[in-house]
Amino acid sequence: MYQQLRKSLLFFSLPLFWAGSLLGQTKSQLKYENSQVYAGIEVGSKGVKMSILEIGKNAKKTGAFNVLKDTAVNTDFISFTPTSFGATVKGLSQLYQVAVNEFAIPPSRIFTMVSSGVKMQAEKDNRVSWIGQLADSFRLRIGDPQRTVDIIDVMGEAKLSHLGIVPESRRYTTFLIDIGSGNTKGGYFPNGNTNTLRLFELTWGTKTINNATVKRCEEDNSITNYNRQLTRVLAGDPNNEIIYAVNASGAYEMSDYIAISGGIAWSVANYISPELIENSVVPVTYADVLAFSDRIFKEYETLNADQIIADIKDPLLDKKIIRSELKKVNQVFDQRALMAGTGLLLKIMRQFEGIYEKKQFYLVKNGQVGWISAYVDQQINK
Repeated sequence: MYQQLRKSLLFFSLPLFWAGSLLGQTKSQLKYENSQVYAGIEVGSKGVKMSILEIGKNAKKTGAFNVLKDTAVNTDFISFTPTSFGATVKGLSQLYQVAVNEFAIPPSRIFTMVSSGVKMQAEKDNRVSWIGQLADSFRLRIGDPQRTVDIIDVMGEAKLSHLGIVPESRRYTTFLIDIGSGNTKGGYFPNGNTNTLRLFELTWGTKTINNATVKRCEEDNSITNYNRQLTRVLAGDPNNEIIYAVNASGAYEMSDYIAISGGIAWSVANYISPELIENSVVPVTYADVLAFSDRIFKEYETLNADQIIADIKDPLLDKKIIRSELKKVNQVFDQRALMAGTGLLLKIMRQFEGIYEKKQFYLVKNGQVGWISAYVDQQINK
């Protein structure tokens, strides 16, 4: 089974921006001659993410690209409280200092940005001014009043995600969907060029689905009631948005492959196929994810990292690496967050599970490395 899965991944060979390992790393040695190191730091809905990237001299032609560090600090910025604001400023500043001090990256090669999910939620909650205040506080904290903090819109982030995640050989047959904490975005290039992206956009993400469900639970905080209310939330506005967005994009008719990235894709991929821990892309079916969703609700205790490791019998697999990555998933997604994210994932996948034509689904791990990498690449090639 393991070998069959590995063979099925060959079609989705690593794109330029994933030439290096995507597992969370600490500082490591450079791989290429005549390369430079860059940092991309993003304020997302859930927290602050940073990717340290080594880019080879001929990166666009040869794929000479290496991820030196991929890390995040959870700060919950989109709750828009003084506490989350302060934690985000601190996290952003600390990651910036890591790039400067530990990796000796000059400020001119450090790019800072705010994601479309934050922008969208800030507009919903009338908190757009918080983004400007965050940028000002960050500039003051690092002593760089001219520091640029770009605010990425949904179209820009969707384009970057596609360019950074999908390999050139599948550029025009793949529909990419990035499920974030605060929103979902993606799309495909319909005309054989990258000038125009047919956008797919939802105002729902893993965290916003979870928040809406928690509100409905009221005084009954049992997991059974959470599951009941989650079903009702997903059947409402999110389902209507998904159906409309898929139909409006025309993606069903135009795409052979559905690639799904984001935190929930990373977590589900690692749980469903722990033996593929070092693969950047994991193939799944709708039935696989549906069965996993049921397991989260009914047998959540089996998703403990140590128990999953105990069930792995293949002696050739590196159990230390697998355990480390699964423990990260355990820490980032609790049972309710997993249920919310997987529920949203299933609603989206269901729209591509046709009677006469079934699409091929792929879960992409650490997608933020892809779009941040594409952003960095654009900046240095201006």
